[in-house]
Amino acid sequence: MKNTEHNPTLRVLNILETLASNPEGLTLTEISEIINSPKSTILPIIHTMANKKFIFFNEKTYTYTIGINSFCVGSSYIGNMNALQFIKSEMEYVVKKTDEICQMGILEGGEVLYVAKVDSTNPIRITSSVGKKLPAYCTALGKAMLFNYSKDELNKFYPLGLKAYTKNTITSFDTLFEQLQTIKKTHISTEYGEANEELSCISVPLMNGHNIIAAISVSAPSFRFTDEKNKLIIKYLLDAKSKIELFFKEHDINNSQLILNK
Repeated sequence: MKNTEHNPTLRVLNILETLASNPEGLTLTEISEIINSPKSTILPIIHTMANKKFIFFNEKTYTYTIGINSFCVGSSYIGNMNALQFIKSEMEYVVKKTDEICQMGILEGGEVLYVAKVDSTNPIRITSSVGKKLPAYCTALGKAMLFNYSKDELNKFYPLGLKAYTKNTITSFDTLFEQLQTIKKTHISTEYGEANEELSCISVPLMNGHNIIAAISVSAPSFRFTDEKNKLIIKYLLDAKSKIELFFKEHDINNSQLILNK
C-alpha cells in the first residue's frame, strides 16, 4: 500500500508528541535527535509553532515545552469526552425507566451515524451496534436532526429519491418535509416500522441554542409500543434532553462530532 503520510505534518506531530513526553523541556538539538530530523529542517516548523503558541520557548534555558494552544486543543477533546459521559449517564437512566435500548446518533450528510448505545435487560430486545449508519429520513434519530433543512437541501441529501425499506417508509419529499415541520415544533420524532417493520422508535434532538448537536432515541419491538409505553418513553427522553442541553449550554458544547472512546 502506498504511503500517503505527509512528512512536514508528521514532523509537527512528532514534535508535539516528543514535548508532551518530556514536560521538563527539550532543546532544539535534543528534539532533532529524538525525532531523527535535521535542525535546519525543523527550526522553521518550531518557530511557527512557538509563534502560534502551540509550543513555548524558554529564553533562559533554551528549551521548548508544550504551549497553551496545545492545552486548549486537548481540553476541547476532554470536554467532548465529559459530554459523552454525561449523555451516557442520562441514557442509562432512560433505559432504567423504560427497559428499552437507548441510542445516540449524529448526522453525517443524509445518514445518521450511531455513536453510543445503552442496552436494555429485557429478554426480547433490539440488538444494535455503534458505528452503523442508516438513511436519516427513515429513522427517528435521523429525522430529529433533519428538521432545520429546506426541501432543496433534503433533495441534495437524497438525489436518487427516498428508497422504501418497508411499506411504512416515507418516499415523498413533501410528506417528509411536512413531518419534519411538526418535529421542529414538538422536538419529538417518531418512526413506526419505517426502517424495519418490526421495530419502532421515538427520538429527541440534543441542541445548544439552534445548533443540533446529536439526538437520542428509545427503540423497541413494535408490539410493545402501546400508548402508555409511548408516553413513558417521551417523558424520560424529554427529561434527559433538558438535562443534557443544560450541560451543553454550561460547557459551551457546540461540536456535533462527538467521538465515543471505544
